[in-house]
Amino acid sequence: MATEPRGNEALSSWAIPSRTARFAGEPHDVTGARLTTEEFLHDLARASPPTAPECWHDIVLIVTELAANAVQYAPGPFELQLRRTFDGVHVTVHDTNSTPPTPRPFHPDSGGGGIGWYLVHTLCTQVSVVTADAGQEPGKDVHVFLPW
Repeated sequence: MATEPRGNEALSSWAIPSRTARFAGEPHDVTGARLTTEEFLHDLARASPPTAPECWHDIVLIVTELAANAVQYAPGPFELQLRRTFDGVHVTVHDTNSTPPTPRPFHPDSGGGGIGWYLVHTLCTQVSVVTADAGQEPGKDVHVFLPW
């Protein structure tokens, strides 16, 4: 049963509000998504430090990858949502392309590419993609959960 924070618990990580940021879908918006994530994690860390130093970096890396994919593969705007969960952080990126991401071969000798979706599945405890239903505006939500 969920309860409201009381007493000293009022400053717990549950008091950290979720963050939502909307971006036009331009290349510089990847930096904006990363900065939004850094601000959220800074606030979260003051109330509840990460269980390991790499948690912070993993979340920033995953947001960067998802934002870069939204800019590269989906025309138009994207939205980033960050929220605290019981044992981590839930990240959602909504974009305008209803095609789910698929793994691509990684070819480092030809400039790279193809490693992002692999990183998402390696670093996240859960990954899901929800595409828009018929009659809705086209697009998808990529949901990932990472430890904190």
